[in-house]
Amino acid sequence: MSSHTRDIRIERFDLEGARSWMSGICGPHRLETTTPARLRFHHSANVFKSRATTLGVIEYGTDVTIDIEDAEHFRSYSLSLPLVGEQELRKGGQRLSSNRDQGVIISPNEHQVLAISGDCRKLQVVITRVAMSETLEGLLQRPIDAPLRFESVMDAVQGAPAAWWRMARHFIAELEHRSELYDQAAFTRDLESSLIKGLILAQPNNYSEELRDVLGGKLPHYLIRARQYIHDNAREALHLEDLEAATGVSRFKLFDAFRKYFALSPMAYLKKYRLSAVRQDILEHGATRTISEIALGWGFTHLGRFSAEYRKLFDESPSQTLQRNDARRMRGA
Repeated sequence: MSSHTRDIRIERFDLEGARSWMSGICGPHRLETTTPARLRFHHSANVFKSRATTLGVIEYGTDVTIDIEDAEHFRSYSLSLPLVGEQELRKGGQRLSSNRDQGVIISPNEHQVLAISGDCRKLQVVITRVAMSETLEGLLQRPIDAPLRFESVMDAVQGAPAAWWRMARHFIAELEHRSELYDQAAFTRDLESSLIKGLILAQPNNYSEELRDVLGGKLPHYLIRARQYIHDNAREALHLEDLEAATGVSRFKLFDAFRKYFALSPMAYLKKYRLSAVRQDILEHGATRTISEIALGWGFTHLGRFSAEYRKLFDESPSQTLQRNDARRMRGA
């Protein structure tokens, strides 16, 4: 049985080597120091293969500054909490201190500078922008219309954010033991999903108010049945008549409910679910199965149209998803 997490242990003693490695994890950035000869970069982590979330411990060994100037192409959310030492996040004219009681979040689409002290050894969790957006859309049950932006400072002492950090610490510690439990894809997928959902719900962000409204309400019972029927039969040739028969309500009522709660028609919801499932399979099984085989297995018979729809949803082609995942795997080999 293949492991569904990837263990990485990386040491670099040159600035470009450290920058290049972390660019592969988080996205493009500048790494600067006035004492390059003292650099002792160490990254000990595990990567979940399903959605490429990375959890671990990182240190540079000397004072460094990380500049996210190409924020549009920074493809991940990077959360860090010092175990020792401190760091400072600069953004929008603010200087935000971070120590063992207070973590920080570097988000995509924002110019930020992170100054890290030489004695800083910190927990780091990196979640891809795609995984975060998919999870948020699943919670909201609609496509998002603006990037997810968190408050930059994350309390590690009290409240829901502190509970999230305790959960992250626990997962990092458990992954160090390399238990066979983490070879189970069904388990690691749910664990990773819990980590991402927990962050979105725990840390204040620009969708927090809407999430409280949506999660406080209930979906109509027939809509729950329709959604479950789609999930259970997504590999089959589904039609509106099938949903009508499964739910006992008219297609017009289904259209209204899907539009109201998911901002999609029933068939558009099915297509998006299938595309997300294909992407998941590419990430998990792309090394052993072709993209065409995976797409056909999820009901896409016109591969050219499939590729165009995939690119529109995920902002990359299926082959780019596979290549990026292969590159991550090779870097950790």
